[in-house]
Amino acid sequence: MGVNMQIAPMPSTPIPKSIATPSLLSQIITCKYQFGLPLYRQETWFGDIGITINRKTMSSWMVRCSELLEPLYDTLKIQLLQQPAIHADETPLKVIKANKATSYMWLYCCGDDKPEGKTNIVLFDYHNSRAGQCAIDFLDDYSGYMHVDGYKGYEKTSATLVACLAHIRRKFIEAKGNNKTTGKADVALNFIGKLYGIEQSIKEMKDDEKYKARQQQAKPIVEEFYHWLVEHKDKLSPQRPLSKAITYALNQYEKFKRYLDDGKLSIDNNRAERAIKPFVIGRKAWLFSHTPRGAKASAILYSLVETAKANGLVVHDYISHCLEQIAENPDALESLMPWNFK
Repeated sequence: MGVNMQIAPMPSTPIPKSIATPSLLSQIITCKYQFGLPLYRQETWFGDIGITINRKTMSSWMVRCSELLEPLYDTLKIQLLQQPAIHADETPLKVIKANKATSYMWLYCCGDDKPEGKTNIVLFDYHNSRAGQCAIDFLDDYSGYMHVDGYKGYEKTSATLVACLAHIRRKFIEAKGNNKTTGKADVALNFIGKLYGIEQSIKEMKDDEKYKARQQQAKPIVEEFYHWLVEHKDKLSPQRPLSKAITYALNQYEKFKRYLDDGKLSIDNNRAERAIKPFVIGRKAWLFSHTPRGAKASAILYSLVETAKANGLVVHDYISHCLEQIAENPDALESLMPWNFK
């Protein structure tokens, strides 16, 4: 009597007809995008333990993974643009086969970089340009608050911009230079220090409590600082660093003082600066992307790595799970949101 043998179907894999398991792919992704280990170094490391995987193959895998994970990135973007306040920044990127010599990696984020029950999302967006149109295209008519530095490209968007006190402070620190004596730069820095002191004292408050505290404590200082800036604007040579710092502060003043109007807003854009820092550090290791397609892949993979970190997840486990689940069920994206990951 014959025996009927049934062969179980092969499980779905992220990259069909490939040896790349979700765990292996996640290992390569986290090594490069979380820990800054370029693919050529990973090729050497794999060789040292007796595994032959060349960098060209790994590069192809990274692009395929990014394409697989792009719907998850798009879902996170929808969530980001539903937030009442976000942060933005941008940094140069060298892409060998791009049309222009210098490309840019743009960053948009929300929440905090520490998991505290907030919606924490970090998204990178690659463009071969620094034109304001890049931000317009990403934001898709977003009209909420957006914390930014002084770059004028953001003014073309529909967002309500909130300027960064840390950038204003930096200008006065540069103006002070190595001068140890008390002067006008110190007066400005004293105003700024008082405002940061208030923020430190209210950081655990709820948004409505922060609003009331800022109105009572910070608003008079902000107004006094403004009058001081106006008073000294024309007393200095325009070429002096202090004059430039004052001019910068006055140009940013209307956007900066908006943080007083809502307790959910931040006094600076340090959230974005911290979020973009891992990319800047990683760039020092791998230096450039070869193609725009590879740069876009990096944007998506960096986004998922940094969003996982911002939500307190083990990056390798999260990326591996996402690759496995999307390969099996591409539509089950909601369960892969980092705040739903178990």
